[in-house]
Amino acid sequence: MRATAQAGADLTCVGFPGESAGAVPSDWPLRWRLVAGAPHGTARALASTMPLVAAAHATPAYRRLVGELALQPWDFVVFDHYAMGWAMAPFRQGPAGPVLVHVAHDHEASVYASLVRGFKGSVFKRAGLWQNWRKTQALERRIARTVDLVTAITPDDSGRFRVDAPGTAGLVLTPGYDGTVSGRTRMPVDTPRHVVMVGNYQWVAKSENLRQFVAAADAEFHRNGITLHVIGSMPQALASELRASTRATVLHGFVDDIAPHFANARIAVVPEEIGGGFKLKFLDYIFGRVAVASLTHATAGLPAEVRDAMICRDRLPALVQAIVEQIDDTETLDRMQADALAAAQARYRWEDRGTALLEAVAGLAARRARPAAPAVAALGPAAR
Repeated sequence: MRATAQAGADLTCVGFPGESAGAVPSDWPLRWRLVAGAPHGTARALASTMPLVAAAHATPAYRRLVGELALQPWDFVVFDHYAMGWAMAPFRQGPAGPVLVHVAHDHEASVYASLVRGFKGSVFKRAGLWQNWRKTQALERRIARTVDLVTAITPDDSGRFRVDAPGTAGLVLTPGYDGTVSGRTRMPVDTPRHVVMVGNYQWVAKSENLRQFVAAADAEFHRNGITLHVIGSMPQALASELRASTRATVLHGFVDDIAPHFANARIAVVPEEIGGGFKLKFLDYIFGRVAVASLTHATAGLPAEVRDAMICRDRLPALVQAIVEQIDDTETLDRMQADALAAAQARYRWEDRGTALLEAVAGLAARRARPAAPAVAALGPAAR
C-alpha cells in the first residue's frame, strides 16, 4: 500500500480498525475509512455459503460502506485477499467503471487442497477443512473471472490463476523487504547449535507443518545435540502437546525482537509440506544473515541464485539429515548466507512493486480509452 501511494496513487484504505489502521504506521501516505464493529465470529461464518474468512468480513456495516464507496468515481479498486470477494458486485460497472484488481496472497484453492490432503487430525475437522476448501475454490475462481487484473506472489500462482480465468490479466508481484539487515558477516565460532523456525502457528496449515517437522526432527536433533527454537504464536493446546512430547524443541511464542534468535542460530528452516506461495520468512532469514534449509517445493517464487545458496531437499527426513550433516560446517554456512543476501538485495524493493502495479492498471485503463488517474480504494484485511 505504501509503495503504491508513493508511486503516485491517492490511496483510500478500508477495513476494520483492529486489523487495518492499527497495523499500519501513521506516517504512511494513506487515508482510512474504518468499518464500524468487528468481523463475524466463526460460528456465524460457518453457516455461510462463503469461505470462513470471507463470511467473517461480510458484515452489514462493511456492506453498507462498500455500497457507499461504489457510488464514488474510483479509477481502480483493489480487493485485498479472497476474503473480499463478496464486495465486488457494486463496483462491476462495465467499461465506464473502475479497473478491478485482486491482490492474491496465495492461490488459496491450491493451498487448501494441500492442507486437506496432508491433514492428519480428526475426521470431523478434516471434513470441515474439505468444505471450506470447496467454498474457497468457488469464490476464488469467481473473483479471478470478475476482476480485470490478478496479482500473484509467485509465477506458479500466476499460472494457476491463468487456468482459472484465461481472460483476466495477470501480474507477478513478489513481496518486498524493508526490514532490518543484520550486520553479522560471519558466524562466531561459539554460535550455539541452534536451528530456528519462525511462523504464525495459529493457522491450521502452519500448525500442521510444525507438527510434522517436529515429529521428523526432534529425536534426530536430540541425538546430535541440536536444538530447534520455534518462534511464533500458537494455540495453547498445540504448545502443551509439543512440550510434552519433545526433548530438543524450545517454544518461544511471539517475540518482539527476533534478531537475537537469528544471531544465536546456525540455520533457519522452512519445512512446509503443506501450502504454497511465497514464504515471507525467507526474506527475514536471508536479510537476518542466517543460512537457510528448506523443502524444495517451499522455495516457490525464489530466483535460482537464491535457491542455490540454500540447503534444499525434497522430503523432511532428508532435510533433517542434511541439517545434521552441515550444522558444524560454519565456513559453508557463512558462504551460503552471504551468497543468498547478495542475490536478494536488489530483488525485493517495495517501490518497484508499487510502480509495477500502477503501470499495469494504467495499461488496462488505456485499453478502455480512459485516463489512468491514480485514485484507488483498497478493501481488505491486513496483509499476512
